[in-house]
Amino acid sequence: MTNPIIESVDAWLTADGIERASYTTVMRRWVRQAYTDGADVNPIHALERGECSNADFERALARELVRVDGGPVASSGLLERMFAGSRMDERMLELFRALRAGGVPTGLLSNSWGFGYPRELFGDLFDAVVISAEVGMRKPEPRIFLHAARLLGLPPEACIFIDDIQANVAAAEELGFTGVLHAAADGTAERVTELLATALS
Repeated sequence: MTNPIIESVDAWLTADGIERASYTTVMRRWVRQAYTDGADVNPIHALERGECSNADFERALARELVRVDGGPVASSGLLERMFAGSRMDERMLELFRALRAGGVPTGLLSNSWGFGYPRELFGDLFDAVVISAEVGMRKPEPRIFLHAARLLGLPPEACIFIDDIQANVAAAEELGFTGVLHAAADGTAERVTELLATALS
């Protein structure tokens, strides 16, 4: 639903003068643990499930980062700075408005990284909203997919799940969802349209 996260991260690293290698090293390790290693707990798990505060996560991440001048990275407000360049993808907004206008139930299932959501838009876009930190579950845990489907009043087999992380798409497909790996809005919109046309034919 937003521009690629790498765009926001790149702007933040530059603005804060953070050594890119230090960020890449810690995030590769944490993301690997969060999605592929099967580790039960790491800072990403804790943040996305709401098991730690934003401030706790910011301190943990700041400790792993190094500024290009060798100084420490300020932890306070780190997440806000990291996502300052995040913006809604207008093409995706158009897609979801069109789906709802056509009578297709829609939902948002998001792993929260503690930054603000444009909740004022949700009423026009979604019939159900699931934010990981608010429900104590995170993708790719099976229970959060099933929870979202229940809120929509649909079985997984009747749901299309869109995500830009392959591990999340694979987890949803194992439960019966039809998965769409998101790369660009136009491609995603085309694929969703094809799937709905097939389902209705």
